Amino acid sequence: MKLWLDGGLKDVEDARVSVLDHGLTVGDGIFETLKTTDGQPFALTRHLDRLTRSARGLGLPDPDHDEIRAACTAVLAANPLPLGRLRITYTGGQGPLGSDRGAHGTTLVVAVGETSRRPDTTAVVTVPWTRNERGALTGLKTTSYAENVVALARAHGQGASEALFANTVGALCEGTGSNVFVVLDGEIHTPPLASGCLAGITRELTVEWTGARETDLPLDVLSRADEIFLTSTLRDVQAVHRVDDRELPGAPGPVTAKAMRVFAERAGDDLDP
Repeated sequence: MKLWLDGGLKDVEDARVSVLDHGLTVGDGIFETLKTTDGQPFALTRHLDRLTRSARGLGLPDPDHDEIRAACTAVLAANPLPLGRLRITYTGGQGPLGSDRGAHGTTLVVAVGETSRRPDTTAVVTVPWTRNERGALTGLKTTSYAENVVALARAHGQGASEALFANTVGALCEGTGSNVFVVLDGEIHTPPLASGCLAGITRELTVEWTGARETDLPLDVLSRADEIFLTSTLRDVQAVHRVDDRELPGAPGPVTAKAMRVFAERAGDDLDP
């Protein structure tokens, strides 16, 4: 496997980042994950735009889109995969053992790994921890991901693939690495960005392509929604057949099934929508 590190391709065994990198010591970094199909990334422009928004939110220099595009092309050519997970990681670079940044410049890593197609349906659980819709990192895709690691481990322990959070006022927010949609009386709804959820790229496209409404939703909407589905770059649109102890028989339901078809067709027509 070859990856891109600070200006060029390297064998994974030879790639080295300083142990004092701020992304390691204090989680001062951002990232993007993209699906790739036969060596082609999906929605790269939107992902790069979000990477820049995250960088500005953290006070990092704007990432060089041309360099990242070249890095993605080189990594995908060096690691041919039918279906891949491409990750772009951008950190504050080497710094002191504290919250202050150093002057060594940023670190850029681009790597890809093989993945498999997700099943059409999945199980999710709710967790007792909350998203902070007013935090300094709200809406940014940062490497400060330990909260998601803990929540996802709980989900896996309960036979589910995702954990869903409420925010501090008890409204439905998001998953550890996905956005959540519900169907009520035939209409698709998803929490607004003001809820504290990440502005997911697949979420954004799903809203555009299905006419889903952004709606403030209480967490208990999961106990009464007609259908529930998740979106993310690797899930695309994925139906939920169980949330906690509630079964949703027949998933994917008709509205979700249509959303799945629409997304697959539109995404297949344009790799960089």
